[in-house]
Amino acid sequence: MNDAQVKIQMNAHPNTNGRDVKASVETPLFGFSKMAMPEFLRGMAEQGAVRMKGNCEKVKVASGEMADVFRETYSTSAKGIADYGAKVIEISSVTATSAFDFLTDIMDMKSPSEIMQLSVAQSHKNFDLAATHNKELWELAQRVARDTSEPVKRSVSKILQRTI
Repeated sequence: MNDAQVKIQMNAHPNTNGRDVKASVETPLFGFSKMAMPEFLRGMAEQGAVRMKGNCEKVKVASGEMADVFRETYSTSAKGIADYGAKVIEISSVTATSAFDFLTDIMDMKSPSEIMQLSVAQSHKNFDLAATHNKELWELAQRVARDTSEPVKRSVSKILQRTI
């Protein structure tokens, strides 16, 4: 078979009473000459390789930048979690001190009515403290979430826009 042409063989069944008749048709390969086809394919392959290399380089740079963003985000998150943990310990200390103060005060009470009044006052104090502490913890959790997510959202958006 000639390199410049493709031989197409077909099984033809024109009124031949069931017997196979093979016909061959020779046509030029996609209209390219024998010498032009390899050069054409080589050019396409080179263009594809250049594009692929450029895209790989963009992805490499973007992944490096994302790693930096995640490293920074992890650091911010770790600090926020440490602050949250410190706040929980502080709240626990305040609550424990309040409970011991209540127990000390209740030991000094002489009558059941005084104990009831002290208990009601302590309950109100505990409720107010719990509301304040919950609000502080909620605000701290929101700040940690915001400080952690905002840089990631901005960076990912910027990197993807630049890469794509």
